[in-house]
Amino acid sequence: MKPSISPRGQRMPASPIRKLMPLAVEAKKRGVRVLHLNIGQPDLETPAPMRARLAQVERTIAYSPSQGTPEFLDFLAGYYRRYGIELEASQLVATTGGSEAILFALFAATSDGDEALTVEPYYTNYNSFATLAGVRLVTVPTRGEDGFHLPGREAWERALTPRTRLVILCNPNNPTGTVYSRREVETVAAFCRDHGLFFVSDEVYREFVYDGQQAISALSLPGFEEQVIVVDSLSKRYSACGIRLGCLATRNPEVHQAALRMAQGRLSPPGLAQLAALGAAELGPDYFDAIRAEYQMRRDVLYAGLTSIPGLFLRKPEGAFYFVARLPVEDAEDFARYLLSEFSHEGATVMVAPAAGFYATPGAGRDEARIAYVLKREDLEEAVRVLAVALPAYRAARGLAATVGVPAVG
Repeated sequence: MKPSISPRGQRMPASPIRKLMPLAVEAKKRGVRVLHLNIGQPDLETPAPMRARLAQVERTIAYSPSQGTPEFLDFLAGYYRRYGIELEASQLVATTGGSEAILFALFAATSDGDEALTVEPYYTNYNSFATLAGVRLVTVPTRGEDGFHLPGREAWERALTPRTRLVILCNPNNPTGTVYSRREVETVAAFCRDHGLFFVSDEVYREFVYDGQQAISALSLPGFEEQVIVVDSLSKRYSACGIRLGCLATRNPEVHQAALRMAQGRLSPPGLAQLAALGAAELGPDYFDAIRAEYQMRRDVLYAGLTSIPGLFLRKPEGAFYFVARLPVEDAEDFARYLLSEFSHEGATVMVAPAAGFYATPGAGRDEARIAYVLKREDLEEAVRVLAVALPAYRAARGLAATVGVPAVG
């Protein structure tokens, strides 16, 4: 008799970011240059001091301590201290990427059948993590017309049920690029405190905030020490996605102890990654100034180009290096497939992430795409030229009206 996979295995969703990769591979085989705006993989170099640390590896690559090496925990404490956040080593756990930090938070805060609140559109892997943890993800809607900023407290109250255990919020936000104000973050924190919920704050894009704004860390809010669990990662901050290193930070001792026992169960976080991370301590404050300026320039180039395309709707993103754009199409996934399978312009095409996978509400985001501005200026300008030609070509190929309304921007 053939064995059957579990209901959990059957429920695991495919990644909307990666599921079209076979089409991209085939396009490249045909000689088409694919401009990857679908995934948050920066093209910037990992800082030289981090790469140089790998030359110091010992002859035997041993397990590292389950919580993280003392040197890496000291590095993390120093990193947060620069933001005015005082943390002890006993409030930190090194994790295998931010992904494991999110899983630890979910496992520590929930049981099978519980619910987690978040806004939609949301980081699509929250859905995967919730499925792994046996948790139902419940969403509070936000609107592109509002720049995807948070609704008032009444919307959170309406979504609350007896099974709600936590709120998870990404700030600055992936996929929308929204940066939440202190008032927005405090509203969510107060909602969590008043209902005995945990507040899981995903802050991996902390440095990527533009136009003079600042990202508010939930760890900086006084009076919410029992509620706040911050999940963090070095991947995007230092253009080092492949080292798979992050952390969980909390002042709640019970949460920390639960996460530490989970960390012991998986033995150790990546030792080579922790060694490399120590090189980041050699970077001056101008490192993030330069990175921030580069991404703001890229945002401005892509925003100016895309908002000149008739029918495309987009508010200017405030942070991270993503945004969700509403396209003049009925089905963004079909358009994304068309770009990879049926279209090229001057030898190039563009890969985007259909946004429906960033929503829980059926049918929501069907005409939207998440776009990542992680390529150099020349590539982004080329991507704009490709999309400007591709959209009317797609409409003609699918028998849609040739003209659409003027672009709505803000």
